[in-house]
Amino acid sequence: MLDLLTGDAQAFLTKTWASRVHVHHTEPAALTGLLGLADVDRLLTSSAIRTPAVRVARDGAVLPESGYTRGGSLAGRPLTGLVDPAKLLGLLDDGATVVLQGLQRYWPPLADLVAQLELELGHPCQANAYLTPPGAQGFAVHSDSHDVFVFQTHGTKLWEIDGAELLLEPGVVAYLPTGTPHAARAQESMSLHVTLGINQLTWRALVERAVAEAVAQVPGTHLPAGYLQDPSVLTEGLAPHLAAVADAVRAQAPGAVAERQVRRFLTSRPPRLAGSLVDRVALAALDRDTRLERRPGVPCVLEDADDRLRVLLGDRVLVVPARLRPALEEVARRDTLVPGDLEGVLDLPSAVVLCRRLVREGLLRIA
Repeated sequence: MLDLLTGDAQAFLTKTWASRVHVHHTEPAALTGLLGLADVDRLLTSSAIRTPAVRVARDGAVLPESGYTRGGSLAGRPLTGLVDPAKLLGLLDDGATVVLQGLQRYWPPLADLVAQLELELGHPCQANAYLTPPGAQGFAVHSDSHDVFVFQTHGTKLWEIDGAELLLEPGVVAYLPTGTPHAARAQESMSLHVTLGINQLTWRALVERAVAEAVAQVPGTHLPAGYLQDPSVLTEGLAPHLAAVADAVRAQAPGAVAERQVRRFLTSRPPRLAGSLVDRVALAALDRDTRLERRPGVPCVLEDADDRLRVLLGDRVLVVPARLRPALEEVARRDTLVPGDLEGVLDLPSAVVLCRRLVREGLLRIA
């Protein structure tokens, strides 16, 4: 799905990452199908969506939640922050912009896209959508603390980006690096656009984490009394601790620090289990020729651990016998397979058992 957004994803991201604004054109249907006006209608008027998944802005100001929410109850327990469709549509009629936040948590097409983008970049990502009535502008000129991909799925919007203008319409993707000043105004019809925010992990954060591991070895004992009158007491006590931290930092192998970062990222993503209930029902019939596919956005990274094998699955680690490495390497390199494809490295009963396990774990799904 990522190539629908960017064409050649790797080339596009490499070229644009350090550049200023970049515009890319693709087939409109590749983007409009991710979140359409009817989808937003259903979320706002026919679901129990709550704040903070929704916020509203008008003329550069965020409106109070009390103006578009209500209370309710479920199984006798109170619910707060429920979006009131009548109030919300009234604000929309009056020129307000409705923002759907964190769509990667509850809208499957964008959840798939964000998960794939995270694996492509190695940075956490998020998806928001902005619904703006004709001629209205939700926010004044501002800049974001993260990189942004933006694309239109309904109507058109005129963007002012770093002093230049860009008309965003379905099929156009814009990339705005961190800190790029921008504002946008809907044109003649209702406008719906999606932003993909890239919350960059930095070299500083990686180094700080490595240094923090060394600092954690320093004793937590109190500073000596009397150091205000005699700072040399601190000097004498501090010197060996600083030397120990410096030695510990120097002793850290960059490769080991990098491996810990990879493991941390690939075990801390949100679970990717959409459709797993249906798959579980179908597992009993899984056989040699059952067509399986890799679940979008789920990694399959293998790490040796003595006589075991760790499989990094995005939100957790699966530990299996090391003898399964050839079979899992085969799974990792394929987008689709049947259990019979693993017969070169496993006997058929073992291949079926492994595939069933990988379906349960969410790495594979039944096509």
